[in-house]
Amino acid sequence: MDIFDLSFFFSTMWVGPFWVAMMVYPEHERTQQLMQGPWFFLGPIAIWFILSFSDPSGLVELAKDSMNPENALQGLADLLGTKAGASAAWAHMVAGDIFVTRWIWKRCMAAKCDKWITITSVFFGVMLMPIGLALNYALVRGTPNNQS
Repeated sequence: MDIFDLSFFFSTMWVGPFWVAMMVYPEHERTQQLMQGPWFFLGPIAIWFILSFSDPSGLVELAKDSMNPENALQGLADLLGTKAGASAAWAHMVAGDIFVTRWIWKRCMAAKCDKWITITSVFFGVMLMPIGLALNYALVRGTPNNQS
């Protein structure tokens, strides 16, 4: 098991407790406290920074390739085709998923949704975030548009 396997494992496991708390105990005081600060996404973000800046050549190559529109997608595919690129991308996706899922959960709490709506929205928020967002928009009613 190398650094990339470990980073994949830790970024996934980091968000697990936050995700489970939002699903299983959405209204609990401890869940409210856990989700107030930045801790829910800091682990995967830190992992992304460590991976990306421990060997910045991947980012440099991606930046170079991005300057040429004909090469941009291939450059990204090349980067993601490495263990370093895939594990950094995974940490990036996990951080984004849990961040959006927190927003979904907060929206459910503000609307005082039925628990099944919260569970379903939060479950898919992390597992398949676009589906979680779509479900949340379809199922949650009565929330102000300015929810953060």
